[in-house]
Amino acid sequence: MTMTALDNWYDYVKSRDRAVLWDALHPDAVFESPVVHTRQRGRDITFKYLSSAVTVLGTPSFAFVGEWRSDTGAVVEFEGEIEGIKINGVDI
Repeated sequence: MTMTALDNWYDYVKSRDRAVLWDALHPDAVFESPVVHTRQRGRDITFKYLSSAVTVLGTPSFAFVGEWRSDTGAVVEFEGEIEGIKINGVDI
């Protein structure tokens, strides 16, 4: 992931402008998550998963609390709270 892609992700989460997310995703994007167990291929399905995650997790308490970058990728740690349940996770 390049700095531009990660910056686009931050922009999307902050603005909730779905066009920012759509434009940031490659047409052949692949979404992987332990929640869905199999790779989800393509921009359309990746867009649906990521935009839904931001809708659910993007409460007022949501914050990015850590970031690690390399030449080929990044890890972003986040925290939040939903209905009194504290959440801590990472996007890779």
